[in-house]
Parts: sequence; structure tokens; C-alpha cells
Amino acid sequence: MARPKSDDKRNTILAAATEIFAERGLAAPTAAITGAAGVAEGTLFTYFKSKDELVNALYCQIKLDLADALMAGFPRKSSVRARMQHVWDHYVDWGIANPTQFVVLKKMKVWEGLTCQSQMAGMTPFAEIQAMSQDAIAQRLFVDLPEPFIAGMLTAQAEATMDFMKLEPEQAQMYKTCGFEVLWAGITRKR
Repeated sequence: MARPKSDDKRNTILAAATEIFAERGLAAPTAAITGAAGVAEGTLFTYFKSKDELVNALYCQIKLDLADALMAGFPRKSSVRARMQHVWDHYVDWGIANPTQFVVLKKMKVWEGLTCQSQMAGMTPFAEIQAMSQDAIAQRLFVDLPEPFIAGMLTAQAEATMDFMKLEPEQAQMYKTCGFEVLWAGITRKR
């Protein structure tokens, strides 16, 4: 009779994969992951049928962690600007607090092995943020740009902001505030 799978062991493998992928990229061998996790190589394949399945599972896990951070205290009934500021602040804070996950998520977004199912699962927890974007579009608040482009601008602006926050931690709040103002000015219509 096979032993039951352990959530702790699965989480240890995912944590090790995060570290290894951040350091060596998604092409890193599974032996490096199992070595970092302190498990036999066969154990990895007990939890994940393939390396691709491992990467897709890790993507979903990181997206859930990010969604938990972004949606904590989300001001559902506030203005679009207040909701967007909340998303920005929490995204930047999450990126600073989780630099390894941030780096790995960035690599995974352009990885050709990311399945449609994983992409959909990764988007599901962000439904309220998508609704906020739709509110902004319906109110003609945002400039006429595709939503993925606006999301890409937010990510790029946040990455630059985080870089400066790490470079000058004593100025972190100023960079976070100014980063949002630059983003907001770039995606909203001038009134």
C-alpha cells in the first residue's frame, strides 16, 4: 500500500523549486530541486508527474499567494482610484516581501509550458481586480488601451518602483507613492 502524500513534503518541494528557479531559471534540473528539498528524485515525481506539472503547480500557488496579498482588505465599495491604489500598494509590498516568488512568477509568465488551465486558475482569484478594470473602462476613466497592456504597465512600473525601494530603503514610501502617481497619470484620461 502506498504511503499517503504529505502536504508538508509537497510544500517543501515547491519552496525548493522556487529558490532553484529564481537562481537558475526554469531549465534547472529536477535533481537540483530535490537536492534543495532534501528528498529523493523519485519523491518529486510522486507529487508531480513531470517537471512541467511542477512548474504549473508552482505558478498556481504563487498566484494564489499574490491574490491573498492583493485582496486582503480590498476596498470593494471605494472609487476605482482607491481600489487601484490598494492593488498597487499591496503588489509592491508583496514583491518587496517575496522577491524570489516575484522573480519566478516573472519567468513563468513567458514560459511556453504554462497550460491554459494554469493561466485560468491563476486569473480566477483576481476577478474583483478585473471587475475594477471593467468599471474604469465603463466610466471611461482609463485611456483606450487593452487591459493586458494596462496590466503590463502596472507590472513594469511596479518592478521599477521596487528596484528603487530596494536601492534606497529610506525613500521606499516616496517611491511607492510616486510610482503609483506616474502609473495613474499614464493610464487615465486627462479631465
